[in-house]
Amino acid sequence: MATELTTGTASRAIAAERTDVPGIQRRTLWLLSLTQVIGGIGMTIGMSVGVLLAARIGGTAISGLAQSASVVGGALLAVPVTQIMRSVGRRPGLVAAYLAGAVGGALIVVAAVTGWVPLLFLGMLLFGGGTAANLQARYAAVDLAEPARRGRHLSIVVWATTIGAVTAPNLAAPADDALGWLGLPLLAGPFVFSVLAFLLAAGVLLVLLRPDPLLTARRLAAEEAEEAKEAEEVDAVPAPPVAAAAGGVRPGRRDGLRAAFRVVREVPAARLGISAVAMGHLVMVGVMVMTPVHLGEWHSDADVLRVVGIVLSLHIAGMFAFSPLVGWLTDRFGRRAVILGGIGTLLAACAVAGTAGHNTAQVSVGLALLGLGWSGTMVAGSTLLSESVSADVRPAVQGLSDLTMGLAGALAGALSGFVIQVAGYAVLNLLAAVAVVPLVALALRTAPPQERAGA
Repeated sequence: MATELTTGTASRAIAAERTDVPGIQRRTLWLLSLTQVIGGIGMTIGMSVGVLLAARIGGTAISGLAQSASVVGGALLAVPVTQIMRSVGRRPGLVAAYLAGAVGGALIVVAAVTGWVPLLFLGMLLFGGGTAANLQARYAAVDLAEPARRGRHLSIVVWATTIGAVTAPNLAAPADDALGWLGLPLLAGPFVFSVLAFLLAAGVLLVLLRPDPLLTARRLAAEEAEEAKEAEEVDAVPAPPVAAAAGGVRPGRRDGLRAAFRVVREVPAARLGISAVAMGHLVMVGVMVMTPVHLGEWHSDADVLRVVGIVLSLHIAGMFAFSPLVGWLTDRFGRRAVILGGIGTLLAACAVAGTAGHNTAQVSVGLALLGLGWSGTMVAGSTLLSESVSADVRPAVQGLSDLTMGLAGALAGALSGFVIQVAGYAVLNLLAAVAVVPLVALALRTAPPQERAGA
């Protein structure tokens, strides 16, 4: 019996040696970063003209709702996408999300040609698949990462979004002009470009993202659990459940969104992670979406687009450009410390922007800080959430996180217009700051699962 156990363990050890985990992780990071750039361009080039196209088709009154439909669509699509990942891996889930975005972009083009508003809304909902794919990619970067490098690896994928987010708005006009020979209506061309970008990202992942990082992580965890069990049988010494990380979910269990709710409720670290991501996004969206309206109060029609472009570029730079630094801080000082730092930065952003009045420079500083605070809660919160639960339930919990984040952002966007109309931009920033205070209390009373990242 002992000989058979020794032989089985040796064979699995050989198989594990053949699994070049660092090599697979490096390849995964490169592929995810590449598709983040491609998918980010596809998403942003469409969204940069989405409101204008909606206004042309259905009028100004529905333009904001059409934009919100894309946000809600991205949140809702996160649920089936993560179900696919839970069942068959990251690669099919990401491919499905990008394909949904491509179908949505095609429907938007048809809506532009026909002027059919319901088709525009359906297209916008599915177009959110690009957002779902971009957000889920950050979690795929953590599946095989070493504990001490999880924050940095996740932040690399987040940072890659910067290229698409900054570049794409400047490509909208050339894309519209380049596709003019097709006879498409004005502003439809960028969405054709979006469709092509999503299809390219899906193709790259479908062909090259092998082996699947999530399936590989599950297999390695199962092998470790089996070896621990065999060691227990041979040595009669109880071994810790290696594969069943925090969350109370047994290896091999295949629960969905209901299990994700249960895990988040039962695991304090997971609860902090999902709350940090959602509340950081709520504060960021609530202030950001109304900043162009605020700037329009004292800038002329001729200048406002230029000013808004500069301010939002600084905001986007704060969101993505410093994410590698945020990831390093997350690994160096711990997840909770960076979450608290992100919260502090969000509060500072609200104070700076809310007291700016008609000072454009001060508003710009406030929006840059707003993006940086979002980066802190996003990177550290996502890292903490991912490592707080077992590999089996991880995709469902991550899907719940993106669903919560998307709905929080949609709610903030919907309410912010009402607040600024009734009470003004300063009060909007005050309410945003108040909204983040409960997260401070949650972070302070939640003991981190490890005092030092990677310990």
